[in-house]
Amino acid sequence: METSASAPRPGGPNLIFRSLRGARSQGEFAAAVRRAAREIGERVCCDARYIGRVEAGEIRCPNYAYERVFLHMFPGRSLTELGFQPRQLVRGRVPRADADPSPPLPQDPRPRSSPHPRQPPYPSASSRLPRPPTPRARSASTDIPEEGDVLRRAFMTGGTAAVASLTALAASTPAAARAQGAGARAPGARPGAAEAAALRQQIRDIRLLDDRYGARRLYRPAGEALRAAHELLDVGARRQAVNDELHAGAGELAISVGWLAHDSGRLADARSHYAEALATARVAGDGALEAHAFCNTASLAADADRPREAVRAAEAAQQAARRQGTDHLRALLSLREARGWARLDDRGGAEAALARARAAHERGPAPEDPEWMTFYGDAEFACLEAECWASLGDHGRAVESGRRAVEAALLEPRFTRNLALYSAQLAGHLARDGEPEEAAAFGHRSLDLLADVRSSRITDTLASVAGRLTPARGDAGVATFLDRVARGGG
Repeated sequence: METSASAPRPGGPNLIFRSLRGARSQGEFAAAVRRAAREIGERVCCDARYIGRVEAGEIRCPNYAYERVFLHMFPGRSLTELGFQPRQLVRGRVPRADADPSPPLPQDPRPRSSPHPRQPPYPSASSRLPRPPTPRARSASTDIPEEGDVLRRAFMTGGTAAVASLTALAASTPAAARAQGAGARAPGARPGAAEAAALRQQIRDIRLLDDRYGARRLYRPAGEALRAAHELLDVGARRQAVNDELHAGAGELAISVGWLAHDSGRLADARSHYAEALATARVAGDGALEAHAFCNTASLAADADRPREAVRAAEAAQQAARRQGTDHLRALLSLREARGWARLDDRGGAEAALARARAAHERGPAPEDPEWMTFYGDAEFACLEAECWASLGDHGRAVESGRRAVEAALLEPRFTRNLALYSAQLAGHLARDGEPEEAAAFGHRSLDLLADVRSSRITDTLASVAGRLTPARGDAGVATFLDRVARGGG
């Protein structure tokens, strides 16, 4: 019997797991995994490809559902004795016993229906996938060191006024800068390095909060921060280096606010903010900012059913990033292009762009990757790939890629919003592929996560899934999902 001492090194093949398969094919072993899951009330979507990925070492630690199944199949062994890496190592964090709990979340201003008990006759989506910890159970340093401080700043007062950190820039803007906006600037008062640094921190805070909670709560206070940034630009700094920082920061903040508008369903506002960022990039001669603005414009155009504009914007982004671009940036921009071609039903163009994206993605991340790309990784790649296959009508491949997106997202607990989105999108792919029960299960999972997340994009996706699943209401799991969507997620 092999022990944890024989566990493969990170990035190497999982030879222990391969030996446990024995003479069975990967498909036969996957069937055995599914049977074992049913024995303990789990439902996993295990196939030969998943087993191959485990054996190749691509899945360094299984999600919680697979963990329970594997430990049931091989009693007495730990995950490391099955050849996997410790979960804390894979997630890149070590739990702290002395961490303070983070403050409560801000309340959504919309009235919410009272919760209703849900008791489906099969294991719920939450039992098959790990339930995220409740807000008060999270530690201040759960995922990344600065998150606790951000959450304390943002939610210290509760309610809609709780997103205090996003208006801190306006509060810190010099009185002279405000006077300048009214035409009566006090002499000598100019923004400096401290204001430029505060602006950069605001952008990081917005991205961090969006990763966790979605856009709906953040859009308006982030807009206030953007207006304060424009005041700084109007005043201007004494040193050109600071002016350059302020322009770059204002452009990035405009993109962040544009994304919040996009995710909140305010597509016209998002388009305006992206155009503003692009203008800022052109004035400052900032190619990196221009690539980012075009990247988001391409995504917006695809969502707004303007696929040819999506292709043009993605191509412009690739041109802007030609000198500064990294492999992961090239991969993301190629995915944006592929999505546009897919929406145009151009399979050749979509597959060519996907091939370029895959080749660039497989070369891996780099220290030079733009800071705004922290959301991008294996999960986002798989999600965007799934969207392309779905647009081309290849729903089986969309399901396959969608599953990879959810599995990868489970290893990034900071990105709660993305896990909710990927789960909702996978539910849609499964519904189109004729799998209503499993679609409802992932729909339940996404709804569970919406207790924390506020994203119009996700709720619209789930409403679309519900529409497709209505004919299958005779299934109990589908019926409870439809009821939850009708109640607004309760």
